[in-house]
Amino acid sequence: MGKHTSNLFKRRIVNSLRFSVQGLRVTFKEEEAFRVEVALAVLLVPLGFCLGSTSVEKVLLMGSVILVLIVEIMNSAVETVVDRFGIEQHELSGRAKDQGSAAVLLSLLLLLLVWSVVLFL
Repeated sequence: MGKHTSNLFKRRIVNSLRFSVQGLRVTFKEEEAFRVEVALAVLLVPLGFCLGSTSVEKVLLMGSVILVLIVEIMNSAVETVVDRFGIEQHELSGRAKDQGSAAVLLSLLLLLLVWSVVLFL
């Protein structure tokens, strides 16, 4: 890899990281549900690390928590795009928002399932 290619690659990584941090900050600032889920993650991720008996259990416990955060960010992104195009009621806008919300619900149910199975079965 040449010096120019290496510098371009490094710049892209830095920019990607900067945009990602920006996305986390704005989601935390603007979305109450995300703040609640982050607080939950601050408690559950270390707990998952401690309570998991094996590496797989630890990853399942912690990963299910992180998945909720990922899905919440994606839901927030969908809502932002829908709102960008207008606040008037539209069937497709409502459907998109409802589907995003359903995805968050399913990720939370998966979290409950994973934690229940790992810790109680």
